[in-house]
Amino acid sequence: MSNTLQAISQAGVAIWLDDLSRDRLQNNSLADLVQQDNVVGVTTNPSIFANAIRKSTLYREDIKKYANLSIEEVITQLTTDDVRSACDLLQNTYLQTKHIDGRVSIEVDPRFARDTQATINQGKHLWKIIDRPNLLIKVPATVEGLPAITSLIADGISVNVTLIFSVERYKQVMHAYAAGLEKLLAAGGSANQVFSVASFFISRLDTSVDALLPESSALRGCAAIANATMAYEAFLNFQKSQLWQSLQMSGCNLQRPLWASTGVKDPKYDPNRYVMELIAPNTVNTMPEQTLLSVKNTGIYNYEKMTDDLAIAKSNLAKLALAGIDLDKITVDLEIDGVKKFESSWMELMSSVRAVVTG
Repeated sequence: MSNTLQAISQAGVAIWLDDLSRDRLQNNSLADLVQQDNVVGVTTNPSIFANAIRKSTLYREDIKKYANLSIEEVITQLTTDDVRSACDLLQNTYLQTKHIDGRVSIEVDPRFARDTQATINQGKHLWKIIDRPNLLIKVPATVEGLPAITSLIADGISVNVTLIFSVERYKQVMHAYAAGLEKLLAAGGSANQVFSVASFFISRLDTSVDALLPESSALRGCAAIANATMAYEAFLNFQKSQLWQSLQMSGCNLQRPLWASTGVKDPKYDPNRYVMELIAPNTVNTMPEQTLLSVKNTGIYNYEKMTDDLAIAKSNLAKLALAGIDLDKITVDLEIDGVKKFESSWMELMSSVRAVVTG
């Protein structure tokens, strides 16, 4: 077991793998990461499933078996079978962590990102057919997604809120989660088995901001970590609020911030930076395997926390504003682009499945 991965875990960061495939389940590579490398959860998205199904022959028999179903129904069968198996693999982790971790996420059809009711309906459907308590339903943090989050939480369904790019939208997400818990409690339900994470995207912000800065600018590579640090401050402030204190007294669980898109896209940067510089208690970092192995083999944990860098984060954001960087506009554009990319991956997934059905 890597000392670095272990140290990060002990500092309060839950290490999740941002990948899933039938190959990974059957060749035990996921089980090995759980056993050897502190992995305690799994996230998926349409891009991950499109890649898995395109590259593997293990899905072909099932695709043929489900040939009488619609393409969407075939995709649902394939992806929910994989997620259910991953949930079972992580069952011991789920129990050992008192249900906090051992979680596996599956995303609603990204074409519903602007449709509140369709998101709610599919979230309920996925929750029912996977039928595992350690599941998380991924809902995009669009304006239309916010009431869907509240509704699913109110029904006792655990949620991973995804595609969060701005601190302001993150604050809305925390309140949407709280509103769902309030509704659940008001209806006489128990909230102690409802869990949530809020997936705050990291690397894409640096990519967008860096493209607007001169090559020589000292501000390149500063935006994403500064933005995430401010999000963590918002998380800490929300914990202190009267609203959360009341919910916590009623047995509600914290919605942890999850750092997503933590693979470094610019080869000039330290490949471990979006892990080593985002360490704080009660957080999750979901990593592609390449990043996880890089941290394992070369990461050096200096025992600094995100909160140690709060003043630096505020200073960097102020300097970016003075340099003409409009983070509000950039984060809005990133959300729009994020939804489009997942829609594109979904269409690619449909094409891959259709090719097997018709071939």
